[in-house]
Amino acid sequence: MTNNDNHIIYLTSSQTDQKWGLTICTAGYQKIAPHTSYPIKNQHPDAYSFFPERGRILNEYQLIYISEGYGYFQSRSQQKIRITPGTAILLFPGEWHTYAPDDNGWFEYWIGFKGKIIERLLENGFFSKEKPVFRIGVSQTIISLYESVVSAAMDERPCFQQLMSGILMHMLGVIFFKQKNVSINSSASIDKIDEAKALMKANIESPLSVEEIARSLNVSYSWFRSKFKDYTGFSPIQYYNHLRYLRAKELLTVSDRGISDIAYSLNFQNVSQFSTFFSKKEGLSPSEYRKKLMITQHNQS
Repeated sequence: MTNNDNHIIYLTSSQTDQKWGLTICTAGYQKIAPHTSYPIKNQHPDAYSFFPERGRILNEYQLIYISEGYGYFQSRSQQKIRITPGTAILLFPGEWHTYAPDDNGWFEYWIGFKGKIIERLLENGFFSKEKPVFRIGVSQTIISLYESVVSAAMDERPCFQQLMSGILMHMLGVIFFKQKNVSINSSASIDKIDEAKALMKANIESPLSVEEIARSLNVSYSWFRSKFKDYTGFSPIQYYNHLRYLRAKELLTVSDRGISDIAYSLNFQNVSQFSTFFSKKEGLSPSEYRKKLMITQHNQS
């Protein structure tokens, strides 16, 4: 069903589509006018329609975005919460939920989907039933992505399911990025983390302890360790070790320094410790990595 303010689409997927790992079941957007019953009757199949006072349970994921208006959301894992413009909501299969706009209505976008890819994101902790609401602000990027999905669904060109799943992954990435940056919520905090990263990069060959970095930033050790991981996804030590790994690759690639020299310059106690560290990261020992580079360069010359 379509008009200027409403595009509502329900889709099927083939076995080939499902092998892709992410398929789209429904997509659309609609304006809910003030003092209108919600959901609007006779616009959705029975499996999707519901009474807000009773809620519903879906057998798919849905990503909802409210660009205008206010309302509420509640689920089995999330107590009743106020919805404001620029809020995204992730619904989970098998999870009771309900939501609705207030009397002034709202503008909503949605996309329903299934697949192993989203299951893997959940397994790895990127999204959870306990935190289904994302206050990311009104975003023209998100709105354009929803509109692109609807347009692809209406065209139904070959492989349109794969195209829509790619747009959905972009959407999820943008939402995760925005939520992560909103959670830091302080430019002063971000400046401290950026300063810490600069200190680490400047001292790869003579590493500072996490305590020393915190003192340099005039913050507590516990605050620094917690905020750094929230912002980067790494603990300070993990980030430092990643920098050492990248520096080791650089030295093995562009210099003729011996492996023992590189090991000691990066503050490893001995060559064996360096070799074990590098092998875990690269899958090859330092000497094997350098030999592989030499063979590749020889074949290209």
